[in-house]
Amino acid sequence: MHTIQFLDLYAHILLVDFLRYFLAAGTAYLIFWVVFKNRWKRRIIQRKLPQLKKMWFEFRYSMSTVLIFSSVGFCIVTLKNQGYTLIYGNISDWGWAWIFTSFALMILLHDAWFYWTHRLMHHPKIFRHVHLVHHRSTNPSPWAAYSFHPIEAVVEAGIFPLIVFTIPAHEITLLAFLLYMITRNVLGHLGIEFLPAWFVKNRWINWHTTTTHHDLHHKYFNSNYGLYFTWWDKWFCTEHPHYQEVFE
Repeated sequence: MHTIQFLDLYAHILLVDFLRYFLAAGTAYLIFWVVFKNRWKRRIIQRKLPQLKKMWFEFRYSMSTVLIFSSVGFCIVTLKNQGYTLIYGNISDWGWAWIFTSFALMILLHDAWFYWTHRLMHHPKIFRHVHLVHHRSTNPSPWAAYSFHPIEAVVEAGIFPLIVFTIPAHEITLLAFLLYMITRNVLGHLGIEFLPAWFVKNRWINWHTTTTHHDLHHKYFNSNYGLYFTWWDKWFCTEHPHYQEVFE
């Protein structure tokens, strides 16, 4: 592949990753904070919206994360084109059942990866130099979804090679995973609880994290490390003791 082709591929991946972040965060911001802000005013978790300068801070660091994520994506696509990954293009190779099974495995693997790397980021010697960037958003906005120190962004991006080298994955499944990931990430930083009060009392669904769950982590720092599910926090006693009370 010639230099021009490499640059064209990277530019394409960079644009896709930027749009994935910008459209997800921008849509959430527009719907909940602008167009229907009066409707959701009573559901603002911390009773006030973040300042504009805070959101600009979040956006700037998110842009560095986009650069890092797209660089990792570029490497993965290049290796995939040379046959070094487990990414495949024909559904018939593994069947439709595997499409859904592999999607679930990706989510479970990412949830575990995030919980334990997140706990690592809270080690005192790492937190003040790296993870503090993300925690400057004590009252986060949707734009905080990618607001990481570059070192943390590299750690976060580690889930991608882990997946493509361990799980046979169809291109459609990977796309669905990327969309699921950014959607849940943005909603976790929404600052507004959009789910009904009964959600945390329903044992069939309350193992999913909510906006309130992650918002408490940003406010208090020492609990609620989970990403998609509350399992790890419950198993290792790191869930905020008043989570359900605050949610309701």
